[in-house]
Amino acid sequence: MFFYLSKLLWFFVQPLNFAIFLLLAGLVAAMFGRRRWTTAGTVLAVLILALSTWTELGAIMISPLEDRFPKPPLPEKVDGIIVLGGGLESPINAVRGGYEINGAGDRIVEAAVLARRFPTAKIVISGGTVEMMTAGEGDADTGPRLLTALGVTADRLVLENKSRNTYENAIFTRELVTPKPGETWLLVTSAFHMPRATALFNKAGFPTVAWPVDYMTSGKENIATLPPYNGLEVTTTAVREWIGLVTYWLSGRIDRLFPGPGVGSGG
Repeated sequence: MFFYLSKLLWFFVQPLNFAIFLLLAGLVAAMFGRRRWTTAGTVLAVLILALSTWTELGAIMISPLEDRFPKPPLPEKVDGIIVLGGGLESPINAVRGGYEINGAGDRIVEAAVLARRFPTAKIVISGGTVEMMTAGEGDADTGPRLLTALGVTADRLVLENKSRNTYENAIFTRELVTPKPGETWLLVTSAFHMPRATALFNKAGFPTVAWPVDYMTSGKENIATLPPYNGLEVTTTAVREWIGLVTYWLSGRIDRLFPGPGVGSGG
């Protein structure tokens, strides 16, 4: 139920959709002669779109998330590498049978790089189908085709293909891997997603070393360096992740609103 409610909520509150709904509400209000409601809906919609596309709002919102877990020095020994799903084009790969990557594809590419650096480490791909309205293929189903093509042998892969969100990533991976005390596991996911992901894995009893990738900002953005389409994407991602943190905190799935190194899990 949590999965479906979160998908439904996000459909309505993501900036572009929210602005469209406000414009539609303003249009309906105009049809009934409600000038104040028309003006309010239109102004708010334009404000949301302008702030999301023409300002550094998205970068300001996402930078604290991306900076929360700096990439550490590589450990001398790594027992396993966990890469969270989200970097592969699920609907396209389900139909065409390839391994098309998306904007978060750094996750799976970094897993391949780390696999070469640590040739005895297990590689866990955690991610099932997350599509609600279309057929899709989880990263744990697509990922092996890409990683084996890049030289990672199939016997090193551990596939978790049931999870639909980060909470399930942590729970199902912990059940599948059963990590032993003293082992070192790298957690590979997008930098903005690392606070929530690390907190959930720690809470599930699976301590990891955060290995952030897929940065969306340099920390030096300004209006001139953020084209409108990029600004909207960054703002949308930031809003989604902050909503995720608040929701997981209120539901008790993480113990702190803004998890960080050494303070984020309760695990």
